[in-house]
Order: sequence, then structure tokens, then C-alpha cells
Amino acid sequence: MSATPIIRVLVVDDHPLAHSGMRFFLSAFTDLEMIGAAHDGEEALALCARFQPDVVLMDMLMPGMDGVSATRQIRARHPQTRIIALSTFNDSDLVEQAFAAGVCGYLLKNVSPFDLANAIRSVVAGDTVMAPELHPNLGDPLRRTLPPGNDLTEREREVLHLVTQGLSNQQIADRLIITRSTVKFHIGSIFTKLGIATRSEAIALAYKRRVV
Repeated sequence: MSATPIIRVLVVDDHPLAHSGMRFFLSAFTDLEMIGAAHDGEEALALCARFQPDVVLMDMLMPGMDGVSATRQIRARHPQTRIIALSTFNDSDLVEQAFAAGVCGYLLKNVSPFDLANAIRSVVAGDTVMAPELHPNLGDPLRRTLPPGNDLTEREREVLHLVTQGLSNQQIADRLIITRSTVKFHIGSIFTKLGIATRSEAIALAYKRRVV
């Protein structure tokens, strides 16, 4: 049996205590490894080029280059790297900016080590994650009507609603009592109709345009 692949994590935060705390938390999981720590966006760019991390845990508000700007540049230079915003701020505008820049998840810094570890694994698997506290800030977007030209079916609206809540394909399948392959089919159709390519864009669009 092959060994479980190690997920390499870079932490970006301007507080040194956050680095030591995160190293301690991640060391409890055999499949996660903290490979470096950056104090700002500029250093994050340099370390991404050097280490090619699988996942970046990105603080949003830092002196110099902030998390949103750093995320945008990292995604442009290293599209294979997944980024999770890790912030103390439950602010809908900041969440929208983060997803528009390319994060795959948005968590608050009170997240438990176990939930953070699962979130890291989820984004590597291609899913999107979001802190439960952020869900009400979506303003229940899927109860509204799509802008003209976006002809989503009722089932596609249900799937998109669950995507904005940060559920994985399997979780959506379980919730709607359908197969995972059916969920993937619906998400592909949603992306085509909305002219987007990623779950992050779907969430950003839901925030910005109050989709459905």
C-alpha cells in the first residue's frame, strides 16, 4: 500500500505567534507539513516560487501587500497552489474580494485544528470551504431570480446554493440524495451557463450578483 501523500502548507501572517501556533497545530497530522512561513504578501510570493506549496493559509489584512493582492498574484504565477483565506474578519465585502482573487476557501481564525486540517484536504481535492459563520452573509442568494441569460434549472439552483455554502460534491450528493457524478454534471452545466470556471468564481458571483 502506498503512503499517504504529504500536503505541503505555507502560512502567511504578519504575527509571529500565528506561525508557531500553526506549526504546532499542523504537526499533529501526519499528512500535513508546514514548509514555511511568510510575514507579508511579498515574502509569500518569494516562498511560493521557492517551495511550490500545495496550500497557502493566507491572512487577509497585512501591512504592505495584503492577502487579496498576494492571492491574485500567487494564483497567476502558481495556478496549481490552493489558497485558503484565514481571517479574523467576518465581512462580506472582504469575503467577496478574496474569492474573486482566487481563494478556494475562507475560514475564521477561531477554526479548530481538526476542521482546518479537513479544510486543507478538501481544497487539495478540488472542493471549496467556508466558515459556517459566513453562510448567513450570503443573504440567501438562491431565492432570487437569476439575471437574464442565465437559464439555470431548479436543480442547478439547488446545487449552486449548496456550493455557496462550501459543501463538497459528496456532501451535496448526500444532501440532495443524488450521485456524486450527477453533482459533477450539474456543476459543469452551471459553470457553462454562468460563464465561469471554478467554484471560487461561483461563490464570488453569488455574493456580487445575489445569484438566484
